[in-house]
Amino acid sequence: MGFFDRLKEGLSKTKKNFVGKVEAIFSGKTVDAETLEELEETLILADVGGNNAAGLVGRLKEKADSGEIRDAALVKEFLKKEMTEMLGAPQPLVVFGERPFVILAVGVNGVGKTTTIGKLAARLRDQGHSVLLAAGDTFRAAAIEQLEIWAGRADAQFVKHQSGSDPSAVVFDAVEAARARGVDVVIIDTAGRLHTKSPLMEELKKIKRVCGKAMPGAPHEVLLVVDATNGQNALRQAEIFNEAVGLTGIALTKLDGTARGGIVFAIKKELNIPVKLIGVGEGVDDLQDFVPQDFVRALFE
Repeated sequence: MGFFDRLKEGLSKTKKNFVGKVEAIFSGKTVDAETLEELEETLILADVGGNNAAGLVGRLKEKADSGEIRDAALVKEFLKKEMTEMLGAPQPLVVFGERPFVILAVGVNGVGKTTTIGKLAARLRDQGHSVLLAAGDTFRAAAIEQLEIWAGRADAQFVKHQSGSDPSAVVFDAVEAARARGVDVVIIDTAGRLHTKSPLMEELKKIKRVCGKAMPGAPHEVLLVVDATNGQNALRQAEIFNEAVGLTGIALTKLDGTARGGIVFAIKKELNIPVKLIGVGEGVDDLQDFVPQDFVRALFE
């Protein structure tokens, strides 16, 4: 199965929760105050976001009032076009500039951060880049072991310290090692932290500063890994991590496990942080570039 087919399959729950309900709302009905209210509610329940929902419904009402849109088929085409425009152009994760290119991965526990790092490492290796993984989550021995297993699978180099050691020291050593060895990309794992715990967020800021000392301009990418099943809580996580370390992109995991994939639209509208990678399954190949046009097409087809 190609990735677009896997994407369609992965988005089936969101499609049923959103597009299926849109079809039901307008089936045999006209676009009027009642159906528009139902549409707005459906958009909100799919986690598209209140502002997005109000904007879409407002623009649809204008077209209905002018006679441009009358039936369900045209409503779907309208939503497809508007939602594609809302997400804008693709902004993939691209390795650029002086080597090593440093990626700092952040996120709360349980979102699939270490797995995403492993899949990303494998992807970059397939593209011909040499990769080094840095075990910056020193709080859990299991996290270090899990990342080391992924390094082996992805044929990536690996830098770790003892469990309980200073994460910033690991990061500094990893970037220094990558520079000395001519490695293309460093991906840094960090402790899964509750975004509400300020001392842990302060430590992230320190890690980011140390990156810059080891390699001017680093980290070049600050990637937040979020779990799509968390819905609006994922948006809140993104807000707080962005305030702390300035996110450059988002990797959205577990889209295949949620009916609330509309969170992609809320993230774009509220924070304007690009979703760069999406995960729609367990396989290594199920982490892919986020292409807005394909995402919307998979929802509606």
